[in-house]
Amino acid sequence: MSRQRSSIQSPYSYSHQHQLSRSAYPTFLSLHETIKLQLTWASRGILEAFRWDVVVRTATSDPEIRSNILKSLLLNSLSLTSIYAFDLLLQPLVHNHPSWLHRNVGWFYRVLWLFPVVGVSYYLNSSWCNLIAKRSFVLKHGNRAAHQQPVTYHSMLTMLATSAYRAVMILTSVIMSLALGSIPFAGSWISFAFMCWVNAYYCFEFVWVARNSSLAHRVRHLEERWAYYFAFGFPSAVVCTCGSGLANAAFFALMFPAFIIMAMHARPVPQDPYNPAPSTESTNTVRFPSPLIPIRMPIFTIVIWLNDLIVRVLSVGGSAGVRRRRTTSDIAEQAEEGTGLELRNIGRTAREPSTIVHARSSRDRLLSNGKASITGRRKKD
Repeated sequence: MSRQRSSIQSPYSYSHQHQLSRSAYPTFLSLHETIKLQLTWASRGILEAFRWDVVVRTATSDPEIRSNILKSLLLNSLSLTSIYAFDLLLQPLVHNHPSWLHRNVGWFYRVLWLFPVVGVSYYLNSSWCNLIAKRSFVLKHGNRAAHQQPVTYHSMLTMLATSAYRAVMILTSVIMSLALGSIPFAGSWISFAFMCWVNAYYCFEFVWVARNSSLAHRVRHLEERWAYYFAFGFPSAVVCTCGSGLANAAFFALMFPAFIIMAMHARPVPQDPYNPAPSTESTNTVRFPSPLIPIRMPIFTIVIWLNDLIVRVLSVGGSAGVRRRRTTSDIAEQAEEGTGLELRNIGRTAREPSTIVHARSSRDRLLSNGKASITGRRKKD
């Protein structure tokens, strides 16, 4: 009888188990639907990269943003003038000249004028763009959203470490772009696509920093929305191909404040890359994109690895004992936050004298209290 019951119930249990396993299997969008969504997100990115009406409205409504934009325009115009003054005027005059001084006037011009101007421009542009981003964030989200930390010794060290890590990341990105450009046949196109993502990252970096996003979260956010950010960085990447070398960097710095303001008002899509087209059914089924198109593209993997390598080389005192197994993002985040380069030891040595004085004062108090109690007892006796 028990065998008959099991034989009777087995088809029902099998069908029930089949339904459970089928419901547990993920649902995917078709390839056509996924491509259509990616193109929609890319079109959204290219449209939000041309919101010049937002730039004009923001610059005309706030005097602080307007003054910083004008200063950036004047300084980068000076850099471009200096670059093209050598390329168009000085170099043709001294080309193939028999005199040694005339042949090497280009090196003197670069070392004594061009490189200092570009270096000062980079530093001032960073500070001005930071002010523009903070002010735009306040105008967009209000004063409560902009949480300003008090300026302390440790915060200054953290700011220096963050600026150094940012410069290292820019350097590694440029190296990566040059390496990709050396690939035969498709190298120039791959390098151009990579620069689109790099430009978009630096345009949105101020937004992510204002929202206290970690480095791993920023990179993941961009890599999971690669179509949108590729399209957003496309116009600036096109501008960077107008000249050569330093001229491309000056062109990008010239347009950078405008793209920061656009990024402040942009809304990257999709909201959920793993469920880009929520179903309208009552079952709330998660519909993943087609497996033929990646959700996340590892765009900055090699760049973060190079940054990790440089941070390990530049680590000072005490890092040999801390060499445990850590992920690349952990080391990069520690370097960006000022803890990966052992900056905490500096603050610790600066605090040691005060702690010693405090210990000595507390010891003297205990001794004085003990002597007072002993004398009080002697008087009572």
